[in-house]
Amino acid sequence: MIIGFNCQQTKDIGIMKTTIKLRKPSLEAGVIRPVEDGNINLVNMDFEFSVKNNKKNEIRGKHSLKATECHTITFSVSENPYRRSFKLLSTKMWNFVFLPEDLSRRIMSILQEERKNCTFNRLEITNLLDGSAKATENRRELERFILSFPELQDKIPIDYLSHEDRYAEELRKACLLIRKGFEAPGNDGQANTMRYLMGAGVGSAVLKEGNPLAVHFVMFVPTIMNQGTPEQQMEWLSKAWNCEIVGTYAQTELGHGTFLRGLETTATYDPTTEDFVLNTPTVTAYKWWPGGLGKTANHAVVMAQLWTKGKCHGPHPFLVQLRDTDTHEPLSGIDVGEIGPKMGLNTNDNGYLGFKSHRIPRTAMLMKYSQVLPDGTYVKPAHSKLSYGTMVFVRVVIVSDACQQLMKAATIAVRYSCVRKQSELIPGEPEPQIIEYQAQQAKIFPPVAACFALKFAAFYIIDLYQETTQRGEEIDLDLLPELHALSCGLKALSTTDIGQFVEVLRQSCGGHGYMSNSNFPRIYSQVQAAYTYEGENTVLWLQVARHLIKSYKNGGNYTSSYLSEKEIIRSQKLSGNIYDPYFLETVFRRTAFGLVRRAAAELDRLTAQGMNPHIAWNKASVLLIDAAKGHSRYFVVHNFNEKVASIKISQATRDVICHLRDLYLVHGILAYKGDFIMFGGLSDLDIVGLQSRQSYLFEQIRPNAVSIVDAFDIRDEILNSTLGVANGDVYNRLMEEAKNSPLNLTQVHSSFQNYLKPFMNAHL
Repeated sequence: MIIGFNCQQTKDIGIMKTTIKLRKPSLEAGVIRPVEDGNINLVNMDFEFSVKNNKKNEIRGKHSLKATECHTITFSVSENPYRRSFKLLSTKMWNFVFLPEDLSRRIMSILQEERKNCTFNRLEITNLLDGSAKATENRRELERFILSFPELQDKIPIDYLSHEDRYAEELRKACLLIRKGFEAPGNDGQANTMRYLMGAGVGSAVLKEGNPLAVHFVMFVPTIMNQGTPEQQMEWLSKAWNCEIVGTYAQTELGHGTFLRGLETTATYDPTTEDFVLNTPTVTAYKWWPGGLGKTANHAVVMAQLWTKGKCHGPHPFLVQLRDTDTHEPLSGIDVGEIGPKMGLNTNDNGYLGFKSHRIPRTAMLMKYSQVLPDGTYVKPAHSKLSYGTMVFVRVVIVSDACQQLMKAATIAVRYSCVRKQSELIPGEPEPQIIEYQAQQAKIFPPVAACFALKFAAFYIIDLYQETTQRGEEIDLDLLPELHALSCGLKALSTTDIGQFVEVLRQSCGGHGYMSNSNFPRIYSQVQAAYTYEGENTVLWLQVARHLIKSYKNGGNYTSSYLSEKEIIRSQKLSGNIYDPYFLETVFRRTAFGLVRRAAAELDRLTAQGMNPHIAWNKASVLLIDAAKGHSRYFVVHNFNEKVASIKISQATRDVICHLRDLYLVHGILAYKGDFIMFGGLSDLDIVGLQSRQSYLFEQIRPNAVSIVDAFDIRDEILNSTLGVANGDVYNRLMEEAKNSPLNLTQVHSSFQNYLKPFMNAHL
């Protein structure tokens, strides 16, 4: 018999109670353990317990729980139902699960045994992925602080709420989460704290379906910081940061997305009043998709076509008040609302926005880079892409956030693959863990390796962004195209690959991966959204390709410097050890070069025939996208090798990371072997050798698999998955979640009498 129940401590007397109905009176020897804390190292605790029957007969006892250990309490039950209460000697709130002793020990021992195989220091990898030991300490402290508040927990599982109630509940928690973020002790700056609360970390443990205030902190505030003048920042920044005003970023329109020059919303300057007049000329000009716009924001940064003195100067940002800050009613000339349910992120309250001759003062235009003087004279920016700062920043955030989502999915799949047993590997033998099947390893190990590759790439782009933006007016304008191209490429690569990896990881968990409580559906929908927002990936690939073609013709620099080595690469004979990661990096480089050269040659061929260059670009777009992908993959591989060479860690940990690095390279070649044979210089025999190498790497990674994902250090509350719980208690968690369904509150649902019974009696 398996019984799951929750015990909650009352504020006054510290008594934790629950009522349980047993199927029959019995003598039970059970296991009781704490599962509240998502970390592997749980806190020890002592408690007193009592068991009472209907005649008030009572059994009392004391017990100490030690971290991650199973504990047996034996007592006799003679009547049914009975009440069991626990008086805690600590102040923690815990969930308890009562299981038959032998079954619980077997289930809980699986991951414990896996962890005994660990050959490296997990904390070294945790610190590496966080950026430093101090960063790990700060993150853990913030997680402990935020997750200690019961009021941030769901009273009713969000999956069972209506669309309207979901939004209201998540907004309640979002407001409280921000308050707690400002109160968080020992953090490394409020900006970093807010950024972590908005992403896939501890914030996702509180706000599972999206954060109505996320765009305010991720886009609205940074836009004021990056594109507002000092005077404008003085006026708006503190109000925005303290949430006296709540904003969003309104760029995408119903009929126009990534193509900024096609935006239809207009801001026409009137010098007689020194106002801009905002208009939405057509239905396709309605702003569509901004997060938080539907019901939350009262201000927005609006991208609109700037008209002055009869001339259009292209899209510019304007800070516009949308709603009254007291009543929240839309202002005159503003049509605003929510766009409705989506595939995921349904509490982000994405909205629509239209203007009808809505006036804003001239000073509402963000004028750090370009200006409109009182007489209507337009002052253009020093560089056309200086105003792209917010979009670049958001793409940098997306890369890092997508990596966190992949680490969640990989953790769930690896742990479940160890707990789950299936079929017969050898006829007549017991069912093995499914992780022992090589086909399963081929599904789950490459995504684990990709976590490291893409995380290190995210570190690089974050550093490059900070280097570019912190140099102020002395910014190196030559670095802007590189930053733009690299942020586009990494955003497109990470969200494309991670979206595919997450789906494979979901499939690796079989039918249970389809359950909402596995958290795969939520992770998948959020990663898939990132494929499109802040630049649809196909468009971004083509922007990368444009940068590469220019670099190929004029000489590349920074990450495209290899394009300046045309003659060297062409004449270079390929020779080396296919087991050597630096040799494989050369293969990636040659392949990237070959893909760029092929795309450039196709453009030259088409234009030489007299074709319009723009038409030629479209005709060659598939090859151009391939070139952009090849370049981006080469950068990630090169950066992975550079990171492995520079990090200071123990040899045992380095060996683990090297195996993962090698797998990422080998898997990347095998996944696109045609390109590497055509352009990288590999032969059929090389591919066969790499296939054998991949099998070898699976064997090397297998003993450490659970410990590697443990090193991601994702608490159970953040993982939010029945399949990925740290203690491996998968099946009881699935049963507990099933019991929580509102349909199970009664044995007979009202619909039986209303619909099913009349239907059955209709004698069709």
